[in-house]
Amino acid sequence: MKKTASVIMLILGILISLVGLGAVAGGAVTLAVGSAQGDGYLTAGSARLSVGSHALTSPRLETMGEGVPGRLPFDVGTLRLRVSPVDPGKDVFVGIAAQSDVDRYLSGVHHSELVDVEQTPFRAEYRDIAGTAVPAPPAEQTFWQSSASGAGQQELTWTLAPGNWSIVVMNADASPGVNVQVQPGFRSDLIRPAGTGVLVGGIVALVIGIPLLVFGAVGLGRRASPPQGPSYGPPSGPGPGYPAGPGTPAGPGTPAPGVTSGGAAPAGWAAPGGSQPPAVAPPYQSVPVAEADLAPYPARLSGDIDPGLSRWMWLVKWFLAIPHFIVLFFLWFAFAVTTVVAGFAILFTGRYPRPLFDFNVGVLRWNWRVAFYSYAAVGTDLYPPFTLDRTNYPADFEVDYPERLSRGLVLVKWWLLAIPHLLIIAVLAGSTWTWRAGATDVGTTYERSTGISLLGLLVLVAAVALLFTGRYLRPLFDLILGINRWLYRVLAYTALMRDEYPPFRLDQGPREASRPPAVSRAPMPPQPYERPVNEEPR
Repeated sequence: MKKTASVIMLILGILISLVGLGAVAGGAVTLAVGSAQGDGYLTAGSARLSVGSHALTSPRLETMGEGVPGRLPFDVGTLRLRVSPVDPGKDVFVGIAAQSDVDRYLSGVHHSELVDVEQTPFRAEYRDIAGTAVPAPPAEQTFWQSSASGAGQQELTWTLAPGNWSIVVMNADASPGVNVQVQPGFRSDLIRPAGTGVLVGGIVALVIGIPLLVFGAVGLGRRASPPQGPSYGPPSGPGPGYPAGPGTPAGPGTPAPGVTSGGAAPAGWAAPGGSQPPAVAPPYQSVPVAEADLAPYPARLSGDIDPGLSRWMWLVKWFLAIPHFIVLFFLWFAFAVTTVVAGFAILFTGRYPRPLFDFNVGVLRWNWRVAFYSYAAVGTDLYPPFTLDRTNYPADFEVDYPERLSRGLVLVKWWLLAIPHLLIIAVLAGSTWTWRAGATDVGTTYERSTGISLLGLLVLVAAVALLFTGRYLRPLFDLILGINRWLYRVLAYTALMRDEYPPFRLDQGPREASRPPAVSRAPMPPQPYERPVNEEPR
């Protein structure tokens, strides 16, 4: 499959699947809400409305438009409005009438129009219309299409009809100071059929979109290519954290090949001059220990700091990376879909489909390059490439492909087994959310706030230091890379790519160094003294 065709299929699959997913969610919610009310009405919460004028009116209600018959064989919609006075000693009036009739009735009268309502927290906004005239009692007027008046809760019901309408709430005696509790409700014979149609349409869109998305991801995964050109890998010579490369001369204090520090020379090794060195008993005994916590994890993240970083460019990188953020939004949706498909494949076959594996690794790699460039490290000024493949970019992510995976673990590792790591990640990279609720005279208000994450704080400190000193603090960079490495290992594990449990450690630095076999040294028991032959007895 050509790459262009794979890209087109992926884009179409993502767009169609997103529309289908939204339609399925909307249809399901519509059906659930439509079936939840025993009396058939969808009822909102009660809200308190209070104005100091003679009347409170709704915004203009334009329904159905011209050319629509006034009566249909089914209920297009019925509005129900329940109004209760806050002061039990006052009677209230609620009515609905043509907008022109309401305008004539309230002409020159001080009244208020409801402009906007916010639910969380509840807040009503009014437009005050000045006037000096005193209106006649509303119940005496004959132009109302539907109305209710009296003490206690009043209920108005009105079937939608073509025209421009206005709802009016007043005190029954038309006195100023309207203070009421209002609860709207609505029903329609079209809600369930509309919800069913949207749900079915969404399912059809998913049936078409998901295969397109998967085929596009498979095509791109099969075209994954190794990097070309010079590598940003570790130096081949000796250095801190790196072993000497093949053919590298041994430095001062480096033991000869096959000789370990503190141990005897191996058999067959001859010292200069042909003499065999004397055997020396090792002062310690090697005891093998578990190597699981020291072995390199098969998901490797690397990032090499740019030695010529600009002092100020990090201030605009988030803006320059916006095209990548847009692309990654769609790629992460594709990543979620292909991970679910791969999960079923693992459950039934024990194998992660290789093209989907390479595609998902490519998405993680793309995300890491953008994160390294912009917000998670600001470690380079080189703009990230728009590709899933490996490149010579100074930030890379790779996962070893597993030939076999556990069928049982696929059901629990992405949520249950990962909980300890997810809690740690919430501390390292999660924002601090604060919710506060408080009761007022008009209901309950909610406030929400968020703070910067630990990783974000470290990156900010490093960026500010870069701005003023022109240098990236290397110990801070190593710590930032270690936190990102932890995050991406857990991402690979929860995305079902590996069965090995991620280690609880920060492997700091640009890349994870190779680790020697883990041994522990325990002192040997004391040995009996043997007198040399030429030693004189005491």
